[in-house]
Amino acid sequence: MTDTALPPLALSLGDPAGIGPELIVQAWADRAAERLPAFFATGGAGLLAQAAAVHGLTVPVTRIDHPAEAPAVFASALPVLGDADAPYRPGEPNQAGARLALASLTEATRLAVDGQASGIVTGPIAKALLAQVGFVYPGQTEFVAAACGVTAGDAVMMLAGPQLRTVPITVHVALAEVPLLLTSDMIVRRGRIAAQALARDFGIAAPRLAFAGLNPHAGESGRMGSEEERIIAPALDALRAEGIDATGPHPADAMFTARARATYDLALCMYHDQALIPLKTLDFDAGVNVTLGLPIVRTSPDHGTAFAIAGQRVAEAGATIAAIRMAGEMAARRAHG
Repeated sequence: MTDTALPPLALSLGDPAGIGPELIVQAWADRAAERLPAFFATGGAGLLAQAAAVHGLTVPVTRIDHPAEAPAVFASALPVLGDADAPYRPGEPNQAGARLALASLTEATRLAVDGQASGIVTGPIAKALLAQVGFVYPGQTEFVAAACGVTAGDAVMMLAGPQLRTVPITVHVALAEVPLLLTSDMIVRRGRIAAQALARDFGIAAPRLAFAGLNPHAGESGRMGSEEERIIAPALDALRAEGIDATGPHPADAMFTARARATYDLALCMYHDQALIPLKTLDFDAGVNVTLGLPIVRTSPDHGTAFAIAGQRVAEAGATIAAIRMAGEMAARRAHG
């Protein structure tokens, strides 16, 4: 579901030495077949034209001065806002490219916060390179949350594919730190935000949330760990008291079979890999990273810069196309909510 009356989506480039530029031009080339909403890129007109040429794609690129120009241009050319640019050198990351990536992300986010874009789709970045040019956030999620005035703890990462949606309760932390960081309040807050977002942005009136245990066999009544009884179960009781359909804690090794997936709309997992391994196993080429709990729509393809294959005409655009489509659908639901 998309809405032609909505402002267009803003796409940030990601690191220009990665696969981001080629995925943007491929998405535009496939726009009609994939029924994608109008979008524009923030910067990189020259490098996007070069990326299209390298990949043998006919993608006219037109610079625009305002997001409102994008829908009229989109049918015949890829709209690109502004003059920020860099040479297209796939597989050769450098600080100049990182500066362009940061400028592109900053502008796309600003436009969404201002309402000039109906949402943003962020390209994959190299965090270490961005840190060298002044990026102080753990990732794009935290950057976008801060731009929206949302605390990092209330910006919830959800990975969504055709077969599974997952949320990691703790994200980019060492596995040894997870039991120390995990609290009932954290689980309640993430669960509450997820339930609200599934209803508002995905049209699921009564979301079913399934929570994984932390330990093998979900602790087996305390024999393999006590976090399930001390931390997770009380949180689920609190969520159910709010009217949220929350089940668990479930043994994680049995949560992701086809039969189990049919019983819930979202799996909430206690740590990063517990959530991402099943998602990437099932939906690697169509996985979308969605940030829940924001006043704006933000999605991203669920993969990295892939410098090793950039420019080699082997990168698949499926996840980028899925991220664009999902952002358009979310924006439309919010507009009509």
